[in-house]
Order: sequence, then structure tokens, then C-alpha cells
Amino acid sequence: MNESTVNQIIDEVTEGIYADDPSLLTQYGEAGKQKCREDNHHHFKQLHIAASRKNEQFFIDYALWLNNILTARGMQTDHLVDNFERIERALSRTEALETAEYTSLLRAAIRSLERTKGADHS
Repeated sequence: MNESTVNQIIDEVTEGIYADDPSLLTQYGEAGKQKCREDNHHHFKQLHIAASRKNEQFFIDYALWLNNILTARGMQTDHLVDNFERIERALSRTEALETAEYTSLLRAAIRSLERTKGADHS
């Protein structure tokens, strides 16, 4: 996926997150918004690696690892699921060759995160 498309998706995802929850800007400021963009760049790097290796588990492991870090810092699994769902929706509006593969990886990670979330409530 070309860098321009990735950047457009990341801008759309980040702006959407902050538009839907304006308290994030108050709580984390512009630095938090920039960190969100950086995190999304990492998501795309991991998607690229997993897709190039044809290794779904690679991306699932990344998502679970990241979720452990984020929840230890007070975030919720729902935040990461929401982020991945936003990427998926943005991808659906592109004509990038990687769209189907990235979408499949995101859905697999979301399913794993949802199972983890369900296990946390039992």
C-alpha cells in the first residue's frame, strides 16, 4: 500500500477517534493525537509484515501484545477494537490491492481481542 493512502487512512482514523470523543483532546492534547497517528503507523507496518508473510497469527499476536500494554496503562480493549474497525472501514473505501488481505487480518485480530475481552469478564 502506498504511503499516501496509508497517511490518508491514518488521518481519517485519528480525526474520527478525536471527533467522536472530544474529551481525548482535552485529556491528551495534540501530543496524544500525534501518538495516535504513530500507533496507527505501527498497525500498518504490522499489517504489511503479516500480509507479506501470509501469517495471520503474526498480526493477532501483535494485537494481543499491544492490548496488554494499553490495558496496563488504563486503556480498554474496546479502544483498540474501535481503532481496528475504523481502519477496516477506511480500507473499504480504497482501491488498494492489499485491502482484502488487511481486512482479513484486522477481523482476525478483532475476534481474538473480543475473546480476550470476554475472558476478562468471566
